[in-house]
Formats: sequence, structure tokens, C-alpha cells
Amino acid sequence: MTPDDATSADAPVLDLGASSLEITRALCDIPSVSDDEGTITEAIIRSLEGLDHLEVMRDADTIVARTTLGRARRVVIAGHTDTVPINHNLPTRVETDGGVDYLWGRGTVDMKAGVAVQLKLAAELTDPPVDLTWIWYDHEEVDSSLNGLGRVARNRPELLAGDFAILGEPTNSQVEGGCNGTMRAEIRLTGLRAHSARAWVGKNAIHAAAPVLDILAVYEPAQVEVDGLVYREGLNAVLIAGGVATNVIPDECIITVNYRFAPSKSAADAEAHLRETFAGFELVVTDSAEGARPGLNDPLALEFVAAVGGVAKPKYGWTDVARFSALGIPAVNYGPGDPLLAHADDERVAIEQIAECERGLRAWLTGP
Repeated sequence: MTPDDATSADAPVLDLGASSLEITRALCDIPSVSDDEGTITEAIIRSLEGLDHLEVMRDADTIVARTTLGRARRVVIAGHTDTVPINHNLPTRVETDGGVDYLWGRGTVDMKAGVAVQLKLAAELTDPPVDLTWIWYDHEEVDSSLNGLGRVARNRPELLAGDFAILGEPTNSQVEGGCNGTMRAEIRLTGLRAHSARAWVGKNAIHAAAPVLDILAVYEPAQVEVDGLVYREGLNAVLIAGGVATNVIPDECIITVNYRFAPSKSAADAEAHLRETFAGFELVVTDSAEGARPGLNDPLALEFVAAVGGVAKPKYGWTDVARFSALGIPAVNYGPGDPLLAHADDERVAIEQIAECERGLRAWLTGP
């Protein structure tokens, strides 16, 4: 990773002196669907040029900008720049619904409003009470092996070092601690092919799936308290595949289940629970990611929650805070936008939430 000295001359220029709302609009109006983050990366790099208080580095389409003030503590603040595919929801526009003003468009919630707040503060806070590492990374919305934050964690973990981390995922500008883990597994049912006119000489693998679905239908997900927050687990069938032809008794059926497990459990614990739940069935784990404990007993976390106000809540979905947790760094989610609108065709962020997020972060990073 080296400082980038070859920014594209035709990349857009972001005005980091503008409001967080206007920066959000500028970022969202630069399409950056996963694997196409080059232009937005160049725009961010250009916007950081000339900021002498920041050391700026680049790894592919991930940008790391940090202060080196010799403070006793360092805070890492990160956000991803890619989005899911656009579906007639750009360019952005402002609309009012139920008396609330929204910025409408792809990326407004997930998560360019959060990135905009971070960029504005990164430019303006030249003398914070803690050293700051700002990270804007690529490929969050696709396979985790491509994730820019994960790539830096593997290749240059020292750049992620800190005492506390904040990820700007949408949380309605409220603190959400840690995250659930996630595991996917395939349950394979087997049978014997036969002509459907003579079904009695075969064994129907799809019919054999019924007991698995019965288990899922009556399964009661746990609610697990971890460091004062209650995490709701979930176990659901998310895919089912089977069948050969409309006149053939199928000899195979595969049910894919997704288990969302509390951060007090390891991936090994989660797998053991799945094998116990589906005892007697062939089960293969295909993907898993550890969760992250909320870390809200850390002094920096307590200061942060007090500064931004409100009551911390659990994060039910998996987020990249787990990558910080794996490095021993307590981390929380905090960003504008309703997570229920992330990836939606009507994705939109309440404009007041952008301002609220900026106020909260600024209050904490500037001190009393």
C-alpha cells in the first residue's frame, strides 16, 4: 500500500466544505455498484488532497486516511463505498413523505450518507482528542473474500489497529453494538429415481424433506443477552432445490438453512447446534462468519454512547464490526438511515438523520 499519486484527472471533485447532505448527494450520484468503485475512489482521493493533517494511503479501491498526533488512543471509523445494483433509483432527489424530508436514491442508506459524514469530519477535525483512522473500502456488498476491509486486515492489519472502532452502517443514527454471527448449511435428502408412473419402485427425495421443514416450522429462536444487549437469533430455510423432470421421481433434494446466532457463540458452537437440531440428516456447512460482542463496557464505547445520546441496541445482521472484533477491537455500528430500506428500490434516508449523525460524531470527537 502506497500513497496514491496518480489520481484520474477526470474524476469528480467532492466539496468537503459542503453540507453532509450535499456530499451524500454527490457520492450517491457517482454510481459505484460492487466491482465498479474506481470512480468514487478517485473522487474521494482527490477530495483529500492538500489535507496536511491526514496521511492518505490506498489499496486497490480502499482508502486509509489517518492522523498521527501522538494521542494516547486511536479510533477507527470506517464505511464502504459500493452499493447493490441500481434499479431506476438514481439520480438522487429530495422528497417529502409524511412531513419528513428524505434524500431518495441508491446508496443513500447503505451507506453513502454515513460515508459523507465521515468525509466531512475527516476534513474538518484537524486536532481531535484521539488519533483517527478513517477507512473507506470496496466490495462490501459481494462475496466476503473480495471485501476491501478484509483485504487490509489480511495484508496490513496494523492499519486497522485502534482502541475502538465505529462502522457507519445504517442504524437510524442510533448506536447498535456488535452483531450476530451467520452460518449457512445444506441439508441433503436422498432417494431413488423412478418413472413417476411407477413411483412405488422409487423413493421421493423431495417428500423426504418434510421432516426437516417440520423441524423448522416449530423451531423457536433463542433470545440471548450478551453484555447487556439481547440478540434475537434465527433459523430459516432460505433455498430448496430438487427435481429432475416432471415425470421422474427425484433422487435428491437440498435445503439450505441460514442460522443467525448470538455473538456469545462461536462458529463451532453454531455448527454443533445445527447438527443437534437436524440430528440424523446429512448436513454440510457451506459458509460462516463469527459475530461480534457489543464491547459497550469499553471506556471509549461508554463515552461514545453518552456523547451521541440514546440507548444502545443490538445489531441483528452481520456487519464488518466482526472484523474489528476478530482483531480484539471493540466496535459498534452507527450511521444514518433505516436498515429496513437498505437495498430497497425506494431506498431513502431521512435528511435529519444525516445531520443527527454528524452532530453525534462531531460532539464525541471534539470533546466537551
